[in-house]
Amino acid sequence: MTLTLYPAVDIRGGKAVRLVQGRADAETVYDTDPVAAALRFAEQGARWLHVVDLDAAFDGEPRNRHLIADIVEATGLAVQASGGIRTMADLEASVKYGASRVVIGTMALEEPSFVSAAVSEHGDKVAVGLDADGTTLKARGWTVESGDLFAALHRFTLMGVSRFVFTDISRDGMLEGPNIDRLVEVAEATSAKVTASGGISSLADLSALAAAHERVDGAIVGKALYVGRFSLADALEAVGE
Repeated sequence: MTLTLYPAVDIRGGKAVRLVQGRADAETVYDTDPVAAALRFAEQGARWLHVVDLDAAFDGEPRNRHLIADIVEATGLAVQASGGIRTMADLEASVKYGASRVVIGTMALEEPSFVSAAVSEHGDKVAVGLDADGTTLKARGWTVESGDLFAALHRFTLMGVSRFVFTDISRDGMLEGPNIDRLVEVAEATSAKVTASGGISSLADLSALAAAHERVDGAIVGKALYVGRFSLADALEAVGE
């Protein structure tokens, strides 16, 4: 089974960075130009990018959202945009700038009705991001507990959400491998597709994700690419994309 890979371009202060376990104080700058980072992924065969506006996520200030347009224009790739989507105007701005899909995180947990309205308006352009420590969801940059993972999966599946982006917080940025067992539990709890995020460190991890469950059909890959654990070209070959 093929697995769609989403190389991550996390942007803070206009630069491509990576965080450890989502902590704002644990940042490594990997590129001063996010568009250049995106172009390198395009050259290696990416079809999608996962672009996160960390300033919007942490501070509510969408300082980097316009870069979606620059990345789409430069690469021609599909962009899954995330970070600080708090209003319909935020969502629609991301779509206007060229995002093919927009991930709603904190606001999905704090105002579930927002998801219902977003899905009614934008259909499968909307995904819900569920970030969990164990089975406890975390919001507001992973600083606030926000309910039970499986209750949320049930609620949003009934609303017609077609995709979840699931992050195991304990694995994010740690290069310790994804939580396959939890991903399978998540996939079994919904009829929607699931994109895995957090912990990928090797080509073997990607192969395990590709074989995990028919509804786990995508994976966001970040730190492993930036630190050279494998190339995107090798990763794409490993998962048959």
